[in-house]
Amino acid sequence: MSMTVSLKDIQKAIRKMDPVRDIVGVIEEGFVAYSRGEVVVPPVGEMIFDDPRGDTHIKYGFIKHDDVFVIKIASGFYENYKKGLPTSHGLILVFSQKTGELICSLQDEGYLTQIRTAAAGAVVGRYFAPEQVQRVGVFGAGSQGRLQVEYLKYVRNFLDVVVWGLDQEELDRYREDMEVKGFRVQTTFDPEEIASTCNLIITATPSQKPLLLAQQIRKGTHITAIGSDTADKQELDSLILQKADRVIVDSLCQGWLRGEIHQGIKSGVIGRDKPVELGAAILDHKLHRQADDEITVADLTGVAVQDIQISKAVWKFISAR
Repeated sequence: MSMTVSLKDIQKAIRKMDPVRDIVGVIEEGFVAYSRGEVVVPPVGEMIFDDPRGDTHIKYGFIKHDDVFVIKIASGFYENYKKGLPTSHGLILVFSQKTGELICSLQDEGYLTQIRTAAAGAVVGRYFAPEQVQRVGVFGAGSQGRLQVEYLKYVRNFLDVVVWGLDQEELDRYREDMEVKGFRVQTTFDPEEIASTCNLIITATPSQKPLLLAQQIRKGTHITAIGSDTADKQELDSLILQKADRVIVDSLCQGWLRGEIHQGIKSGVIGRDKPVELGAAILDHKLHRQADDEITVADLTGVAVQDIQISKAVWKFISAR
């Protein structure tokens, strides 16, 4: 008989799990398996909506010789805040890879997508962020703008954060929420304030035009870009990718079709040979950050192996209790 797990129980499990070992660690293992060719991930299913603006992604796949396969549906509707609703919804289905039976339905409403994306940011931070993070700059005051900072704290030591947004009320809520968690937060409407004072920048918006320009980026800066997960979104001036000493992408074949890598290649600013896949970079120490003055960029469009890993981890944790 299959198990149905509510959002409340999923959140309870995540709070009890060890964030470094059980979440960040399993996501890192998934990236390595993916780059080794041990994961089957079909092309992303996608629906884009114009009025109101939103998108739904269907991501699915399996790790070879594993026990399960996973299908995830996750939606983001960016005007939901006007109705007092969360922007993210969805669910994840876990099936037996041996019989095809439905084992577990995780009614996560998009929550596990948020967690696995934040964990991916921590994986990137572990290998490419400066050792000494002076200040973290965040574009986007939503849930991912919060979670990226919280999970980054597991791999780097910092307290100072400056967050950019379009709405002062949203920025004030962000500051209140994050200061309770021990961060020192400033808010801004000026991208230059982030570029000029932060050596680690996170972009977590659905923007369709660049928020940062190449001339603003200082030596020694790392950027984790996560908002551009479709072919029409873009948070970074593509010349930033050209300027960077190393460019990391969670999936090469996916990055060619969507995200910052896609925009850079389409504009002719970078070639397909510049980005390095995250799992391969993890395995090769020479591909990690090598110097304090390097500029590094990670483009994370979200890969189904992350959904496989986080849903399997949660299912096993709940089943064992």
